Amino acid sequence: MSDFSAHETAVIDSGAEIGPDTKIWHFAHICDGAKIGSRCSFGQNTMVAGGVEIGSNVKVQNNVAIYSGTEIEDDVFLGPSCVLTNVTNPRSQVVRRGLYEKTKIRRGASIGANATIVCGITLGRYCFVAAGAVVVQDIPDYGFVMGVPGRLAGWMSRHGHKLNFEGNLAVCPESGFRYEKSGETVKCLDLDEEESLPDSLSVGERTYDDFKNENAG
Repeated sequence: MSDFSAHETAVIDSGAEIGPDTKIWHFAHICDGAKIGSRCSFGQNTMVAGGVEIGSNVKVQNNVAIYSGTEIEDDVFLGPSCVLTNVTNPRSQVVRRGLYEKTKIRRGASIGANATIVCGITLGRYCFVAAGAVVVQDIPDYGFVMGVPGRLAGWMSRHGHKLNFEGNLAVCPESGFRYEKSGETVKCLDLDEEESLPDSLSVGERTYDDFKNENAG
C-alpha cells in the first residue's frame, strides 16, 4: 500500500516516484519518471511530466501542467492555471524533444494565478510572482515581480508581505524577521533561507489586509 493518496480519477504511471502524505486530486496525471517529495498537493487537472523533480510541501493548484525540464524545490506554491514552458521557440514541424530548457523554481517561491513563466530561467528563493505576470528573466531571492513583461517591483518577506526598506533594513510585520538589502540582493538576518519556519510561525492568524491596513494607519 502506498503512503500517498490519489483520487480514483487520477492517473499515476507505474514509474512515478511519490513521497508520503502527498495528495493527488481529480483528473491529475503523474507521468512515468516524475519524482515528487512528501506532503505535496496536486489539484484538479494537474500534470507532472517525466523527468520533473519536485521537492516536499509543494502546493500545485488546479489546471497546472509541469513539463519536462522543470525543477521545483521545497515549499513552492503554484497558483491556479499558471503556465510553465520548456522550449523558447516551439514549432510543430521541428521536433525538439531532448532539447528542453531548464526552469528552476527555488525554495519557497510563489507563482500567482494565470502567471506565465518563460523557460530557461531561475526563480529565486521566496520570490513572489503576481497574478497574470509574464516572467522572462531570472528573479532574485525575495524579489516581487509583476506586469507584462514582468519587472522587479519590490521585495516580499518569507511570509508574503511587501518589505519597506529604511536604509538597508526592513522588518516583516507578521514574523518580525529582519531583512537586509545590498544592491539587488536581499537576505533574512534571523533565519537561514534553507531552514524551515518554526512551528509558531507556520500558521497564519491574520489576513493580509489586516497587516496592510495596520501599516497604513
